[in-house]
Amino acid sequence: MCQATPAVVAHRGASAQRAEHTLGAYELALEQGADALECDVRVSRDGHLVCVHDRRIDRTSNGRGVVSELTLPMMSGLDFSGWRHPSDERGVLTLDMLLDFVEGTSVKLFVETKHPVRYAGLVEAKLVALLAWHGLAAPRDAESSQVVMMSFSSTAVRRVRQAAPRLPTVLLFDRMPNGRRDGELPSWADCAGPDIRLLRQDPDYVARAAERGHPTYCWTVDEPADIELCRRAGVRYIATNRPGSTRSYLVDQR
Repeated sequence: MCQATPAVVAHRGASAQRAEHTLGAYELALEQGADALECDVRVSRDGHLVCVHDRRIDRTSNGRGVVSELTLPMMSGLDFSGWRHPSDERGVLTLDMLLDFVEGTSVKLFVETKHPVRYAGLVEAKLVALLAWHGLAAPRDAESSQVVMMSFSSTAVRRVRQAAPRLPTVLLFDRMPNGRRDGELPSWADCAGPDIRLLRQDPDYVARAAERGHPTYCWTVDEPADIELCRRAGVRYIATNRPGSTRSYLVDQR
């Protein structure tokens, strides 16, 4: 049975059309009707949370190096946009900047902490501290929270639950966790985060997770057949590189 229309989460922004993790990508995502935005964060050498997916900046900028060995000033003059789309935007996007971007809106921000990393749990400590600075670390409840924390590391998710008990969390996975096929999750994880390939094999997982109180965040969903699979299965959040076409497809199915 079809459930409510899934929320469209722009994976690194409208990253199929603009360079990922740039303000241009996030601005376009909202123009295209995204309900929420997603980003990855790592800690720079001088302790800033920067929005970079890879361990290195080589793929997504005109610079080179490991994020944890670079300072924010070292990345401030680099071009993180030109490899995908010409832009005047320069410098790495920080999480602080992205939080400022969504401030005063109803747009949710899904923040993934990357692991393994050199600084281990520092990324979660920095995240909670920054969210507290923005007044977002202690929401009234999970539903009203503007920020959702995510990770493939169960330990990272547990750290955030201990430090910010009311902040909603997603446990991401690309293989079905041992003993979790029934839809149950660790007590510190609110939402299940399977790869779309897992749902192609087992779409009923969404219902089993829902029976145990866990909505599903599915990634990365770009093709119409996968969008439809998620819609019919009852996925709550669809992470997509193509928020515009994903939104259009869902609107047409109403």
